[in-house]
Amino acid sequence: MMPIIFINYIPLYYASVSNTPVPPLIIGKFVLIQSEAALFLVFSPKDFTKYHANLVERFCLDKGLEGSYDRERKRYDIHDKAWTIAGGGKFAIDKSRKTIRLFDDSMVYGKFDDTGLREIMNTLPEFAEFTIQIE
Repeated sequence: MMPIIFINYIPLYYASVSNTPVPPLIIGKFVLIQSEAALFLVFSPKDFTKYHANLVERFCLDKGLEGSYDRERKRYDIHDKAWTIAGGGKFAIDKSRKTIRLFDDSMVYGKFDDTGLREIMNTLPEFAEFTIQIE
């Protein structure tokens, strides 16, 4: 099975950008990005990355990957063809109820493939005590 790497921009946003405590309910966007070696599940609060393209751009900057926006600046593409953006959606993390809800889709990258996603997330230590709901 391909390794799953969870990248979470929630702590970065609240600690370094907004300088506020992490709230008990966090709403945001996520994308699935695949390389030849791993699948990356990337979460970001909606106030940090307004669009899925901004989230992909942030990921590329952090990983040193070349990429660019399309003419309308709605889509950010990774130039290296060994990397693919495998869809996205929105999330809601309710820390008090210990639930994570994945729903909706990305207008530019399409709907995330939920096949095995719950099982994948259950293997991540960050989500060990959470109930995962996929819509």
